[in-house]
Amino acid sequence: MSQADLTMQRHSGGMLTDRPFAIPTKKLAMWLFIIADTMTFSACLVAYGFLRNATPDWPRPFHSIVNVAVMTFILLTSSLTMLLGAQTAKRGDKAGAFRWTMITALAGVMFAVLHIREWLGLIGEGMTLFKNPWGTGLFGAAFFSVTGLHITHVIAGVIALTIVGLRYKGGRYNADDIEIVGLYWHFVDLVWMFVVPFVYLMNLAH
Repeated sequence: MSQADLTMQRHSGGMLTDRPFAIPTKKLAMWLFIIADTMTFSACLVAYGFLRNATPDWPRPFHSIVNVAVMTFILLTSSLTMLLGAQTAKRGDKAGAFRWTMITALAGVMFAVLHIREWLGLIGEGMTLFKNPWGTGLFGAAFFSVTGLHITHVIAGVIALTIVGLRYKGGRYNADDIEIVGLYWHFVDLVWMFVVPFVYLMNLAH
């Protein structure tokens, strides 16, 4: 085979193996999902803002930020443990990466438990999707819609972290998979940073 044929074969092989935008397919898919999901959360928060500003008797049912502060601390800490898990996986420390990933999943469970406890407390005070004892019934629908969408993502993230972590430990996944599920988890944490001021801090009782 001539030198020209070898060069052509090398170039054609490179064209076949090169990935679009030099991003692995799974990571690109995750980024596209995050972009789409960002639009969903943005639409929900914008709609929530319009409802709140257009409703004179919008309730302010929250008397303390202790619970939401604890939830926020847990979620921010979980972002750190997720980052440590991804970095540990890249260094080839499989046991360490699995441990950090499971700690992140456990933090997600703790967050979900605190959130559900908060929901049950509000329901116990008479708040439902369509009525509450403080003001317009739209508040319940808006609150449960926004926070419900977020907690659904948290629970999905816990499931994904558990599955990816176990498969990584078993050798079926690699460090890239830990990093990709980490991107999703960081996105969930970032969204919470917008939910807190919109839904909680702006609705503190005077």
